[in-house]
Amino acid sequence: MKKILNTADAFVRDTMEGIRAAYGDRVDFLDGDYRVLVSRYPRAKGKVGLVTAGGSGHLPLFLGYVGSGMLDGCAVGEVFASPSAEKMAQMIRACDDGAGVLCLYGNYNGDIFNFRMACEDVELDDIETRQLLGRDDVASSPADRADKRRGVAGIVYAYKIAGAAADEMRSLDEVVAVTEKALARIRSMGVALSPCIVPKVGEPTFTIADDEIEIGMGIHGEAGISVEKMLTADEVAERVLDTIEADMPLGEGDEVSVMVNGLGATPLEEQLIVYRSVAARLAAKGVSIVMPHVGEFATSMEMAGLSVTVFKLDEELRSLLEAPASTPFYTNANK
Repeated sequence: MKKILNTADAFVRDTMEGIRAAYGDRVDFLDGDYRVLVSRYPRAKGKVGLVTAGGSGHLPLFLGYVGSGMLDGCAVGEVFASPSAEKMAQMIRACDDGAGVLCLYGNYNGDIFNFRMACEDVELDDIETRQLLGRDDVASSPADRADKRRGVAGIVYAYKIAGAAADEMRSLDEVVAVTEKALARIRSMGVALSPCIVPKVGEPTFTIADDEIEIGMGIHGEAGISVEKMLTADEVAERVLDTIEADMPLGEGDEVSVMVNGLGATPLEEQLIVYRSVAARLAAKGVSIVMPHVGEFATSMEMAGLSVTVFKLDEELRSLLEAPASTPFYTNANK
């Protein structure tokens, strides 16, 4: 294993301290605890709190979206491992401003179990909570079992919608409702060219030949639909969009936002080549793209590959997507 770190045991702590050193004017640890990152932007009294949690190793997800117009707090665990229910509960309490807290996170068993415990804990303090799960990975389960799907890069769009709705001082029920609408319109699928290495493990999470590509893998290295001989960028775009559109049809007059997300070791040039193909295909169908997102939004350490997310908009969702947001790793100031 060749990585630029101090020790495997200190990897998460050192990463978190690096975030605070670089962006301490915007985010900070909760009570000095590097496991919980909270926004330093002022919050209006009575605003719905918005929090998430998950394992480390996915930057900018989940930590990178704490700030203005998106998340108020994020708890993290070790690489690819859930944080504890205790840390989640501390975060929820810190992010409650009297209107309740929405917990928005990916569909992974450890996070589900610990968030449920955390929410039960804070209810003893009369803090009202709701939980919503990102389930955007169309490759992980068929449509009739969509509740089993993994959450991947598409949850970034959900953070954006929920954060903007909360900033409009909508009630907890209203923030939940519009976020549920957004989640129902988000689909993602990824491809992998190489595995990643978890520092404490020191070995690749899976193996794949140099001339192969894995279709539909998860961001922790979970198995995809198939392993095939390498595809061109146009073929990758076609395969991904075929699967997404079979699940969420798109037609003339539809408006979407598209995210091409690098998994950690894929050059921006390659991401843009895939985006070019996606944009051309959608344009040919009469589908317009609003606020394209191309870059790294949800990685898997140094995995090579990318995912494509399609977010089907309506007037309300477009307005919320375009609302101002600024975090250490996300801004729409140049939209």
